[in-house]
Order: sequence, then C-alpha cells, then structure tokens
Amino acid sequence: MDASLMVLIPISVAIVALILCVLWWAARSGQFDDLEGPAHAILMDDDDPVAPAEESRDGSS
Repeated sequence: MDASLMVLIPISVAIVALILCVLWWAARSGQFDDLEGPAHAILMDDDDPVAPAEESRDGSS
C-alpha cells in the first residue's frame, strides 16, 4: 500500500467526522429552525425613507 494513502485516508476520515460534528451541532442549536424568516424580514422592512440632504450650513455647495 502506498505511503501517501496511509496519511490521506485518516485525514479524510477526520475531516468527514469534523463535518458531521459541525452539522450535528448546528441542527441541535437551532440553526435550521427558521430558514425563510430572514428572507421575509428584508421584504417587510419598515424603516422611514431618508430625507434628501440639505444644503450645507454656510451656503456653499
């Protein structure tokens, strides 16, 4: 067996285990509970429109 496979296989298994742990943590902590809420929050923005900028106080533009 090639020596590089003896290194790459355990590294790939460790990366897969790390990815599974991160996905498990995200699911348990509620990261996937509301996937559409932030998208709708952008559409329901109720900020007042910004007034146009006034002339400077000293009269110069």
